[in-house]
Amino acid sequence: MRALRELRILDTRPEPRFDQLTRLASVLFDVPISLVSLVDADRQWFKSHHGLDVRETPRDMAFCAHAILQDEVLLVRDALSDPRFAENQLVTNEPRVRFYPGMPLSLPNGSRAGTLCLIDHRPRDLNEAQLEALRDLGQLVERELSRGEAVSEHG
Repeated sequence: MRALRELRILDTRPEPRFDQLTRLASVLFDVPISLVSLVDADRQWFKSHHGLDVRETPRDMAFCAHAILQDEVLLVRDALSDPRFAENQLVTNEPRVRFYPGMPLSLPNGSRAGTLCLIDHRPRDLNEAQLEALRDLGQLVERELSRGEAVSEHG
């Protein structure tokens, strides 16, 4: 949490450098929603949100809070058949998450701050080449995070 706060990126305005990557992810993976999600103490906040108008959700509902606990992509092929997520409000209500791959994003100190994630309303899978492409895009997001220079929401 400390490293994430030191970035001073939480609650900043949208930035093209992140929005370009989520747009690209949506097109490359043919998904309606892609996000750069940063996991704070009580919420996940979206630095970039393509295809979703919400800026944050409670951490206890966040798929990304699970994804940051591992080193590799968290791949949920069908959230309705996954006991961790089947009753989640983000699955049973809008945005009706069924497919979720989330690439954990690491900060320069090695801590995980959030994810680059994809969301679809139908069950799906990714092949190894697609997983590698998601890892590559995640590394591009990590580079942008490490650059800092976020524009604050209020100025």
